[in-house]
Amino acid sequence: MKLVLLGTGGYHPSALRHTPCLLIPECGVMLDAGTGMFRAGEHLQTGELDIFLSHVHLDHVVGLTYLFDVQHAHPLRRVTVHAAAEELAALDSHLFAKPLFPQRPPMEFRPLAAEVALAQGGRLTHFPLEHPGRSRGYRLDWPGHSMAYVTDTTARGDADYVAKIRGVDLLVHECYFGDEEAPWALKTGHSCPTPVAEVARSAGVGRLILVHVNPLAGVADPVGVEVARAIFPRTDLGCDLMEVEF
Repeated sequence: MKLVLLGTGGYHPSALRHTPCLLIPECGVMLDAGTGMFRAGEHLQTGELDIFLSHVHLDHVVGLTYLFDVQHAHPLRRVTVHAAAEELAALDSHLFAKPLFPQRPPMEFRPLAAEVALAQGGRLTHFPLEHPGRSRGYRLDWPGHSMAYVTDTTARGDADYVAKIRGVDLLVHECYFGDEEAPWALKTGHSCPTPVAEVARSAGVGRLILVHVNPLAGVADPVGVEVARAIFPRTDLGCDLMEVEF
């Protein structure tokens, strides 16, 4: 199973990174729809696409307006966006308000079910995360493959969500700040490397990839990946267009 990181930054795109968008091409599964979504058409392998939103802050959803170009590169029979009903209503009323975006791309909005069946015998579940305006994490399981996606939350080794991601082969977790900015992480509902690595260790995951990093840092490693590796050695910093086998 392969995961393609189409966007690995947070808040706004930078010269190095687009905002969050992860794709499992062979299953037609996308996690978040940030500015990196414009790249999806080059990688999709299915005629259907299911997009699961962690929440509807703009850096995670603006790519929905890019769907016309994705469809041009890779025609799709069906696109379904999954999120809470009130979040879908907000997207419909605001992101796709006529003065802002008069022609809504062809997509179906579907309230997020407690469990969703995925292609190739997979299933997706989700769990709440602490973040201003709320967020949710996802766990995806197939026979022999599993991953979790956790973004826009303040990591703690004893957080409730640790039990939800226990034992996954791959954990993709946000890491917006370096440890030196831990007070800002707490204030804004984001994470830094030491507690993220502690989450990975506590959950017994196979591999950790850090994403949703600060675009203002402007360097290749804005969070200090070696700090995380000292706690959880199987850690890598995600970068745009990185392909991860799990």
